[in-house]
Amino acid sequence: MENDVNNADYAGMYQRMMKATEKAIRTLIEAQQECEEIYIRTTGNNTVIKLDDHRGEK
Repeated sequence: MENDVNNADYAGMYQRMMKATEKAIRTLIEAQQECEEIYIRTTGNNTVIKLDDHRGEK
């Protein structure tokens, strides 16, 4: 069992996780955009709300 850990391809595992994470994020963004388009199309409401970005302020 210990030999398996020593032979683990950590770089390969990391790359696999990063690719899966990026794919999931892209899928979520695409779904959000589709829902926004449906909302605008069905309600006729194309108002843009800009939220202030207060990150980093103390």
